Amino acid sequence: MALLKTTKFLSSVGCFTPSLGALPIRASSWWSEVQMGPPDPILGVTEAYKRDTNPQKMNLGVGAYRDDNGKPYVLSCVRKAEAMIASKMLDKEYLPIGGLGDFTKACAELALGPDSEVLKSKRSITVQTISGTGSLRIGGNYLSRFHLVGRDVYLPKPSWGNHTPIFRDAGMQLKAYRYYDPATCGFDFAGALDDISKIPENGVIMLHACAHNPTGVDPRPEQWKELSAVIKKRKLLVFFDMAYQGFASGDIDRDAWAVRHFIEQGHNILLSQSFAKNMGLYGERVGGFTVVCADAEEAKRVESQLKILIRPIYSNPPMNGARIASTILNTPDLHSTWLTEVKDMADRIIKMREMLVANLKNEGSTRNWQHVIDQIGMFCFTGLKPEQVERLTKEFSVYMTKDGRISVAGVTSGNVGYLAHAIHQVTK
Repeated sequence: MALLKTTKFLSSVGCFTPSLGALPIRASSWWSEVQMGPPDPILGVTEAYKRDTNPQKMNLGVGAYRDDNGKPYVLSCVRKAEAMIASKMLDKEYLPIGGLGDFTKACAELALGPDSEVLKSKRSITVQTISGTGSLRIGGNYLSRFHLVGRDVYLPKPSWGNHTPIFRDAGMQLKAYRYYDPATCGFDFAGALDDISKIPENGVIMLHACAHNPTGVDPRPEQWKELSAVIKKRKLLVFFDMAYQGFASGDIDRDAWAVRHFIEQGHNILLSQSFAKNMGLYGERVGGFTVVCADAEEAKRVESQLKILIRPIYSNPPMNGARIASTILNTPDLHSTWLTEVKDMADRIIKMREMLVANLKNEGSTRNWQHVIDQIGMFCFTGLKPEQVERLTKEFSVYMTKDGRISVAGVTSGNVGYLAHAIHQVTK
């Protein structure tokens, strides 16, 4: 009888269909307190541009080179380097933590010059990084861990938008010094000197080596000399960001002049480099981070700590872009071709600046647009006000950041007239 009852019970259990109320209760979210973050100001411009159906629309927000047809441009030396690499049937093993040796050596020589005393004495260390952003972040982490006498980083006002979160998230404190003068759309030299002369000793100062982003305003050589003297007097640690060597003026030595001058004057600098713009290797993420030290023994100690910092972040840098850049820099024919191509890119941007000003004059504009020509590099601070930028977008489908910064690479001989007309309409 007991067995019969058990069998009946098991049978009924096997037929049991749970009600909806008996289903497992979904766990509450771990992330319910996460707030929606603000959109990236530059990527937001691109998204709005994509939605626009106006056939004359222009995207002047993106920081990437475009040819005179408005298309992405791959350098011929890059294509040739890729073919050379492919023909060697190389393996895909990990690079060392510090990167591809042939690349880091060429990277340092490009910045400091092949005859640099720093390189000859082996008192610097260069590691391969994930483009300029990764280089800056490794630098920020290094400062956070080892620059214990001062945690303040002084940025020019304004500076590249990503500088602030990079150093803030690395644990550094952000301060600013005057740099751009809205009244002249030029360099506030007096303001910069005054602010820098008051920075407490041992602070870190960020300098854009060339083609200041976002303003396109660079100090002249004589101004760089005065800045160097004041910075040395204040005993500040100089961190150069050089994302545009060769791409600014078309001359790699001219664009590296400030970096080399500061070293000659006794500054043991930090340096970030990127090969996104000057080789068109945007998606390959090729960069370098250099620390200039007191001597070779100190450089070895710094190298050991940089490797310790890199290891838990990404372990090893990517291989393909470094191979491309290294092949170009270390193959005489390709190196020569690259110098020609990077100058061609720089010259096209300079020409677009000149054509924009000429077309504004033809439109009848009586404003002084000389700053558009005087500024250098991919970006231009037009001096347009937010309300004028808004009108450009709404009435003419011309997209740029609200501060009036444009990427001159987005201007072509085919649309420069339309842009000049639009700017004149909102500024007359």
